[in-house]
Amino acid sequence: PGSPELAEETKKIIQKTEIGLDHHWGLDHGAWSVIKHLYPKADVPVIQLSLDYTKPPQYHYALAKELAALRRKGVLIVGSGNMVHNLRMVAWDKLNVSGFGFDWALEASEKMKQMILDGNHSELTNYNNQGKAFQLAVPTPEHFLPLIYTLALQDKNDAVSLFNDKAIAGSLTMTSVLIE
Repeated sequence: PGSPELAEETKKIIQKTEIGLDHHWGLDHGAWSVIKHLYPKADVPVIQLSLDYTKPPQYHYALAKELAALRRKGVLIVGSGNMVHNLRMVAWDKLNVSGFGFDWALEASEKMKQMILDGNHSELTNYNNQGKAFQLAVPTPEHFLPLIYTLALQDKNDAVSLFNDKAIAGSLTMTSVLIE
């Protein structure tokens, strides 16, 4: 079930850009594929935000900061993507090899995880300037930007942990970040 009320409230909170509401658009796989495991009975209201990939990561970080008001009200905000996501370089023949990652994917993943745990959000929002491993790990922003949103919601007293930390097929990582 959706939540027109929450969508309206979100629209009012966001000042950085104009928000349009669509009451007919369904959830994409980035939302339902995660939510179905958290709430299998689909008994929670869900809204989905579309991201403008033409904007720089710093824009998204600032926009996400505005969503902190919703988090303070108890709204669960989920960012769904992959820190390392390069489908063009997937080793399909190694899909079932546990933990297989190309050197560049593992290097980028390790650096990203350290930046997350250190609270170094500015380096993550400047991922395009972090070298060749990052360029290969994040060739397009759509799977990485949800992480930027999630990190922007972090308060200084929040605990940050990583789980499901594994590489798949050489060029994907499934690492999840929990901020509480």
